[in-house]
Formats: sequence, structure tokens, C-alpha cells
Amino acid sequence: MPLVRIDALRADRERLEALGRAVQDALAETIGVPPDDVFQVLTGHDGARSVIRYDHYLGIQRDDDVVFVGITMRSGRAPDRKRALYRRIAELVQGYAGTDPRNVVITITENEPVDWSFGHGIAQYAEASPGTAESHGVTRR
Repeated sequence: MPLVRIDALRADRERLEALGRAVQDALAETIGVPPDDVFQVLTGHDGARSVIRYDHYLGIQRDDDVVFVGITMRSGRAPDRKRALYRRIAELVQGYAGTDPRNVVITITENEPVDWSFGHGIAQYAEASPGTAESHGVTRR
């Protein structure tokens, strides 16, 4: 269950949806995320009320088509799978949204199963500790 945040300058709803689809498809293809496991926050910045800043770090000439993709997911994926994910996101973002791969900045933040709650204040992925309500099959609401 990755949580994806996408920020793009001057992106309308159509472009944001294309960017979200590209990232979701890449996650499914490269690291096996189920296609319906979609948790995304898509934000377009207009350059006036909300701003994205970027530079030409590492000699990459980005422009106002820049897209920042932040992925938070459970740890454990091998570096080669992450590299494949980066490549596939860049390819699909270009194909779906017309964004040049040089404008795609991606970060991954990893965490552990106990770091997720999908509702009801319960860490659904974490093993229940002995003596807790969850260890006895009780769901808190």
C-alpha cells in the first residue's frame, strides 16, 4: 500500500489524473502493487498561490513541466526494483501526460508495517501484541 503524493506546476485535473495513472501502473508493473491499491494525493500548483521551486541540480535542465513524485511504502524492495520503478514512472509519465522524463523527480520513503493505519486507529498491517484487543480478534471502532 504505497501512499503517493504528486505535485505538478500548472497541472489541470486531466494532467494530474494522467500522472497518477502513470505512477500506479508503474508500481503495479515493477513492484507488484495490486492495481486497485490506490492511495494518491494529486496537487496542481498554479505558480501564484502555490509554488513549486526547482533548479538544475546534477546538470538536469528542468522547466515548468516539473513533477515531484513522493512514494511512501513499506521497506524491503531491492535497489534494482526501485531503479526499475523510477525508469517505468518516467516512461509512463511521458506517455500518459507528455512530461519529459528529465522533469520527473521521484523520492521513496520506506517504513515498517506498524507505521500504517487504514482507519479506526488500528495498525492493520502490524502483528498484534499479546494481550491487546486486536490479538483476541476484537476490532476497535
